[in-house]
Amino acid sequence: MNFLKGYDTKKVEKKIYQYWINKNYFSSIPDNRKSYTIIMPPPNITGILHMGHILNNTIQDILTRYARMKGYNACWVPGLDHASIATEAKIVFNLKKKGISKKKIGRKKFFNYALKWKKKYEKIIINQLKKIGCSCDWKRKKFSLEKEITDSVTKIFVKLYKEGKIYRKYSIVNWDPYAQTTVSNEEIIYKKYNGKLYYIKYKIEGQNNFVTVATTRPETILADTAICINPNDKRFLFLKNQRVLNPLSLKSIPIIEDDFVDMNFGTGCLKISPAHDLNDKLIADKHHLSIINLFDDKAFLNKNGLNFLGLNRFKARKKIIQFLKKKNQLVKIENYIYKIGISERTKSIIEPKLSLQWFIKMKDFIFPTLNFVKKINIYPEKFKKNFYQWLYKINDWNISRQLWWGHRLPVYYYNNKDYVVSETIEEALIEARLKSNNNFLSYKDLKQENDVLDTWFSSWLWPISIFDGIRNPNNNEIKYYYPTQDLVTAPDILFFWVIRMIMSGYYLMNNYPFKNIYFTGIVKDKKNIKMSKSLGNSPNPIDLIKKYGADAVRVGVLLSSNAGIDLIFDENICIKGRNLTNKIWNAFKLIKSFKGVFYLKPNYSDELTIKWFSYKLNKCLELIKYYIKNYKISESFILIYKLFWNDFCSFFLEKIKSKILNKKIRNKTIFFFKQIIKLFHPYIPFLTEKIWQFLKLKNYDNDLIITNWPIPISSIYEKEFIKKFNRSLNFLKKIRKLCVLNKFGKKEKLIILIENKNFLFYSLFLKLGIISSLIFLKKEKKNYFSFSFERKEFFLKKKIKKLSLKEKEKINKKIFFYKLFLKFIKKKIDNQKFLKKASFQLIKKEKKKEIDCIKNIFFLKKKKNNIFDPTKLKKYEIYIF
Repeated sequence: MNFLKGYDTKKVEKKIYQYWINKNYFSSIPDNRKSYTIIMPPPNITGILHMGHILNNTIQDILTRYARMKGYNACWVPGLDHASIATEAKIVFNLKKKGISKKKIGRKKFFNYALKWKKKYEKIIINQLKKIGCSCDWKRKKFSLEKEITDSVTKIFVKLYKEGKIYRKYSIVNWDPYAQTTVSNEEIIYKKYNGKLYYIKYKIEGQNNFVTVATTRPETILADTAICINPNDKRFLFLKNQRVLNPLSLKSIPIIEDDFVDMNFGTGCLKISPAHDLNDKLIADKHHLSIINLFDDKAFLNKNGLNFLGLNRFKARKKIIQFLKKKNQLVKIENYIYKIGISERTKSIIEPKLSLQWFIKMKDFIFPTLNFVKKINIYPEKFKKNFYQWLYKINDWNISRQLWWGHRLPVYYYNNKDYVVSETIEEALIEARLKSNNNFLSYKDLKQENDVLDTWFSSWLWPISIFDGIRNPNNNEIKYYYPTQDLVTAPDILFFWVIRMIMSGYYLMNNYPFKNIYFTGIVKDKKNIKMSKSLGNSPNPIDLIKKYGADAVRVGVLLSSNAGIDLIFDENICIKGRNLTNKIWNAFKLIKSFKGVFYLKPNYSDELTIKWFSYKLNKCLELIKYYIKNYKISESFILIYKLFWNDFCSFFLEKIKSKILNKKIRNKTIFFFKQIIKLFHPYIPFLTEKIWQFLKLKNYDNDLIITNWPIPISSIYEKEFIKKFNRSLNFLKKIRKLCVLNKFGKKEKLIILIENKNFLFYSLFLKLGIISSLIFLKKEKKNYFSFSFERKEFFLKKKIKKLSLKEKEKINKKIFFYKLFLKFIKKKIDNQKFLKKASFQLIKKEKKKEIDCIKNIFFLKKKKNNIFDPTKLKKYEIYIF
């Protein structure tokens, strides 16, 4: 049996995964079983996956494998997202290094480069997912720019436009000067910035007087079209109906009044640059002000920048401040901390910009979405309030992006400004001819919109479009698989994606897209920074898998995580995973070695042990069901981990292991181990499947991946039995710890003193070689070593050295601590206000603390003296099982 020598993760994992693929175990087609559907949040094709993806997909795989073993028709749909801004930025940067310009090669050639990029990273990502053990239905793999998805996206855009839910207008948007596109509010990271507040003089027209304005952005002065004061500000009553001269262009601009102005900020006078600030634009619209756009797409000053034409915004700021100093119009500069927006994808500083964009009206989606959110189970529930907060303050969704890589808007222009919105160019031509009343229009007269849709526009349709539910709304697949059961995702895309999928579910299906949402924590590095592709601060999962094995890496992320709580990932946690897989393999080797002549009669203590472990297993099965139902995935795994490591290995196997076993005990041991292997399978799929191949009965058992989930055996054991057995185990642990601390030899036999021999699990301790015999207390008149257990005292017949001064000092410190704590407790209990307000249970709890403290001080004092005469002790001081 050479296979028992060692477990080679590299060879076994690859072979096992291919075995599952060959057997078609991951595939799903509609049948008469209940469906379990889960959609993978499609990773971006911007690079390799990081540990956040590994955590997310490990949890999805656990849920899928669990459902499969529970008899559901499990369908896990994998996918990849084109990620417009992030991918295009990466490709542009890559081409730039080769001396290739995006604009020079044109849209078609750029798209070819992008498709090559996609092909490269798709292969890497899919390989990573397979290596970690993801049991996805690979035949269903989707990419967000493939024809089926693109047609669906186009169809919904046209539908929304025809219904008046999509419109086009000039608006202040978040502009990324590096990517040269708009970005959404959710794609911006706001950071504190140690900037300056500049106090600048504006000359009042027709007077030899000035008004001072404070601003953080002097580079936008040339875009000013008014100065605004608060109508309630008595300091500026003299400025009403006046005008000032722009300090750079000398143009006359009005002084207006609006209660939006904060009288306590700066000087109380606000410069209005409508093209470069959202609030300024709102004031400008209200007061019918003119608008001057100062920046081009790269955030360089355009022709409106006059003498500062061609400078980038930050160089322009310096030059303008120098100019104002010379003109004696700069009053002062103060240090000022404020927030700036950073593009999450390109790290460029966001520039508010007035731009012609496409939007979706969101007001019609808000209340139906709120109703759906109430019906969806969210884990942890704390995230539910985030849904409500965002929905109540939602703005219209800017869906157009000034990029090439993405879904091009199905908008066709003719006669320069006129346009139609149609699914195809053929339909667009028919519509344009009707709208223009010109039958001579041809395809050459139509020009499609250059902008592409926001990546999240295709993503919000994902649960429906992947089952072709938009093009064919009544097909069997959408009816069978929708709504899906679970969505596993990180909270950072809650607003981008999760809420919007709920919106599209209402809009298109009149049903929510998933029944449960499970939010994982954000995986961070040792510096507490979120792991991401752009930062490159995540270990390559493939390297970890090569080093530790896929099962060990899965265990590592599970041991690190809890629902909705951010986690710091440390590679060393994978060592714990490897230790566990080694322990499982070694337990398997031990059980396989159980051969030989079976003795006829089982040992009484062995039968007790089997009875006890059956109870532990059943209890574990019930708790796992509860934990998984409540999406406590890590907790469910840790429960199995402890059952295996502590109960099965450290006690059960230690108790029954022998090369000569009763047949019943051997069969029970194998049965228990097989049940544990089943429980471990969703979490540790490769090793468990490998072991199962050796344990299964060839003619009867299925492969582990499709075998039935263990069912609790209906066996009720009396509470007193379990209580006594567990107490015995704890007592055994106490003695073992005592042996280690006092350096007792492994072969040394101990004698324990009790009042009588009515000791239920006496044979249990004899079997494990801890205690050689029990003796009556009354017959002994020598001195013995004392130790406490459950606030009672026991005595061992073993000569112990006297404690050293250092050890006594440690005991004195403990006594001192307990005395302080006792003083605190007594003060609390004697407080009449506490006694009046506190519940009976709380008072009882505090009094128990007092008693425990007194007992601990008593035992510590006795331990310090080290040697006792048990014959002088009172009867109640000896604990009896």
